[in-house]
Amino acid sequence: MNRKLSLMVMTLVMAINSLLAQNHGKRAATQPERIVDVNYNAVAGPLTTMLNECVGAGRAAEGLRADWQQQLAYVRKECGFRYIRMHGLLGDEMAIYTEDEKGNPQYNFMYVDALFDFLHSIGMKPFVELGFMPSRLASGNKTIFWWRGNVTPPRSYEKWGDLVQHLVAHFTERYGAEEVKSWYFEVWNEPNLDGFWAGSQDDYFRLYTYAAKAIKQVNASYKVGGPGTAGAAWEPEMIAFCKKNNVPIDFISTHAYGVKQGYLDEFGQSGTVLDKNPMSVSGEVLQSRSEIQASGMPELELHYTEWSASYTPADPIHDSYHEAAYVLQKLKQVGHAANSMSYWVFTDIFEEPGPRFTPFHGGFGMLTIQGINKPVFYAYQFMNRLGSTELTNKDSSSWVCRDSSGNVQALVWDFTNTHPGDSVHNQKYYIRDLPSKSKGKLRLNIKELPAGAYSVELYKVGYGCNDAYTTYLAMGRPAQLNRTAVEQIKKQNDGAAIYRKIVTINKNEAFAETIDMRENDVCLVNIVRL
Repeated sequence: MNRKLSLMVMTLVMAINSLLAQNHGKRAATQPERIVDVNYNAVAGPLTTMLNECVGAGRAAEGLRADWQQQLAYVRKECGFRYIRMHGLLGDEMAIYTEDEKGNPQYNFMYVDALFDFLHSIGMKPFVELGFMPSRLASGNKTIFWWRGNVTPPRSYEKWGDLVQHLVAHFTERYGAEEVKSWYFEVWNEPNLDGFWAGSQDDYFRLYTYAAKAIKQVNASYKVGGPGTAGAAWEPEMIAFCKKNNVPIDFISTHAYGVKQGYLDEFGQSGTVLDKNPMSVSGEVLQSRSEIQASGMPELELHYTEWSASYTPADPIHDSYHEAAYVLQKLKQVGHAANSMSYWVFTDIFEEPGPRFTPFHGGFGMLTIQGINKPVFYAYQFMNRLGSTELTNKDSSSWVCRDSSGNVQALVWDFTNTHPGDSVHNQKYYIRDLPSKSKGKLRLNIKELPAGAYSVELYKVGYGCNDAYTTYLAMGRPAQLNRTAVEQIKKQNDGAAIYRKIVTINKNEAFAETIDMRENDVCLVNIVRL
């Protein structure tokens, strides 16, 4: 090879190497190593209990079903929820109220006793929603949903107050005052929406007043609140009304969802779009807390008694692996601003639009009708495995905790809103097979972990991992699942550890673990001292 040709080859090789180095640098720049750096002895304080304080369910009558009860017992055990809230407690299906031929009220608590006795048997408490209106007490015929919850004001507010008083007195007699003191009584559901309340704001305040005074007449220590509105509405007005008129109130309740369009669209036909605002939902919670603090009653509790990524039970984001990371991101952003954030709901046994005909239909639930765990179930299960002491941690998408036995749990995730924007509805986007892209390496460092041997376990949720919907897609999206198919999906997405290993930490040695992360991955690292 002559010198001129040799120089040309060398120049070409150098150019290629330079280009490769630049491309590698670009990839490295877009995927920097993420470091979660904590000290075992640097304690931030108690982990907030609002993460699994409460969970939602569709309506009270569904709670009389055996499969509903089996699923709730399972979710209670795995996710640790302490309270449950549902619609329809006063509806005709629960047979609490009727009137004789002379118009005298008749009360019956057999169905509600069966439901609440079951809740008590699995260690759960009711977050009692007082609604909807019994037809014999209603002023009109306007209803909502397939099961026809009556949304009209009472034709007699005095009889409404008597109903509430008799119900709460019955709870006191059956469960004892000390137990009922730990419950919450919320008056109605989303009265700011015409679909849920046929009266005005003043009519709602009147409804609330009669109910609140009836509850306090039974026991002044019982907790009552509202307005249970959609979209964080009516909060300052509610507080001002109660303050001005000396009406009892112990907490503010409201709801938030993370999508745009399709409101009150239980069939998902209008289409929803996941909001690109990074503070969607959580920003509303922080605003609610600010409004309470600026009010004449700054110490009121704040309960978000419904929340999720989407407000329709026909939104495939609920089935998607994206939902798990979404939920964790929002709860982390909320911090200590709310006393509870009640995920809507725990199961797809949920019949607002009527019984559903397909196994994955975008239902609100953490479990499908047939009891298949969705990715969001694992997000709550992982949170329930966190120790009660939170460690100081600057990373915005993780919790690192320790328990009373000295074990450490690190829950880390990536939330990336991959939704293409307003031009595409969730109903078209999240039904697809959506492989996740790499987000590079995550390095977990724990300084001053006591010396000794530890078992390290990694649990994970993400695309193709504890991702039942993607398994269902691979099956060809059958309209029905037989027993074998259900068991196959459950087995492939059973939440088992990805790996376990034994490590030894020497004195003055930090613990370190490196994990490959993808978009919307959720990882729980459980470090158990042997």
